Amino acid sequence: GNWVSIGAELLITGGLSQKENTVVMELRLFDTFKGKRLVGKKYEGPRGDLQKMVRRFCGEVIYHLTGNRGYFNSKIAFISTGSGNKEIFICDFDGSNIKQFTQNDRINLFPAWSSDAKWMAYTSYLNGKPDIFIINLKNNKGITISKKGINIAPAWSPKRFELAATLSFSGDQEIYLLTGTGKIIKRLTRKWGSDVSPTWSPDGKKIAFVSNRAGSPQIYIKEIRSGQVERLTFDGTYNTQPDWSPRGDKIVYTSLQEGRNNIFVVEIKDRQPTQLTFDSGDNEAPSWSSDGSLITFSSTREGPSRLYIMTAYGTDQRRLLFFNGEQSNPKWSPNVNNE
Repeated sequence: GNWVSIGAELLITGGLSQKENTVVMELRLFDTFKGKRLVGKKYEGPRGDLQKMVRRFCGEVIYHLTGNRGYFNSKIAFISTGSGNKEIFICDFDGSNIKQFTQNDRINLFPAWSSDAKWMAYTSYLNGKPDIFIINLKNNKGITISKKGINIAPAWSPKRFELAATLSFSGDQEIYLLTGTGKIIKRLTRKWGSDVSPTWSPDGKKIAFVSNRAGSPQIYIKEIRSGQVERLTFDGTYNTQPDWSPRGDKIVYTSLQEGRNNIFVVEIKDRQPTQLTFDSGDNEAPSWSSDGSLITFSSTREGPSRLYIMTAYGTDQRRLLFFNGEQSNPKWSPNVNNE
């Protein structure tokens, strides 16, 4: 058919053949205007790998068109109350293939992926108070950070086996840099008041975090080497849950205004916030996809808290998954194939 006449600039065609249990899939991307093949791939494997083959090809298409690998190998960790407690679950980027990760019948919070997606850090009340657990996703072994007071909100450093987290053993909630085995490297914040929710710039040189040092919770940026701190948010009296874009240029966060939580994004250069969610319950806990093109978040727009996704500009907001209980605190993994 004439694809150009109906306005299709690109066309994907495919063929599938099966020999016993082996499937051969050939997929091609065409430029309809030039009548030219742009990408051609052949995949072979068991029938159960069909979805993986399609996703791999989608990654190739996105890479050809944008120079970016997309998010087709990524996963999302989140909290769900479906089992009667706040447990951590993991699903694929599109909400499919949901698996329960923690099973301890306690409160579990703040899931955080290492940059190679091989480790998960999170806060759990397993021992009666908030401690940080660092678990290897392959063998489920790991360590616990259980200093006096609270141990919360871990955030892995990009490319390093290190994480920032809030600990209160000094009597004040401060952010520390820790090794992946839980040893303190150094203290990162030094102001009286609560310093929480660290998130790293993609180059690992800065963190954004939440502090009430000026009276109400606001987001600040700290340069690790110089120690210099700047305030990022000035609009609204309650700005929390920052997540630094993998592209480095923006931070998405939750802002409480007129009695409702909504999601905003702020450009780091011009400090101008843009509201992304409107008139749809409480919207919070935003997390970027690995390529910075999408944001997942939780919302009460349909009643109970559920997970949604939208573009980086706030368009095409839709529900991510259908699952019992309430879902919250989603965290998008890096785009890494560890299988």
